[in-house]
Amino acid sequence: MRKFVLAVAALALASTAAFADVITDRQAVMKENARQVGTLVKMVKGESAFDAAAVLAALTALNDNVQKIDVAASFPVGSDKGDTTASPKIWEDPAGFQAEVDKFKAVTASAVGAPAQDLDALKAQVGTIGQTCGTCHEAFRVKKG
Repeated sequence: MRKFVLAVAALALASTAAFADVITDRQAVMKENARQVGTLVKMVKGESAFDAAAVLAALTALNDNVQKIDVAASFPVGSDKGDTTASPKIWEDPAGFQAEVDKFKAVTASAVGAPAQDLDALKAQVGTIGQTCGTCHEAFRVKKG
């Protein structure tokens, strides 16, 4: 019986560690997305000069990252516990969450397909990207308090 209890405890610990890795990985993806969007926002705010090559580089990096998001792999059942701001709504409404991720993938792919060539166009693209991020965060992210 003692071996069984130890085996169950070891399995539980391994599962917790595995979910910690999944959480860390998805947080890294979101931080990288924020970094790329930040590059674009600095141009929109006039904190850095508009640079079409830098816009394309940031949009490409953002899109490459976003296209790799695999909801099932990044948000497995049980990975809502621990150091995460992922809302339980992700697991309550997986189809709705997948739809938001798919929308984000479409928005970033569209932006790379027609990158802004001037500041006004960049403002529109950043607005669309930001709105897409915000809608998903509002519904599927717990605000830190």
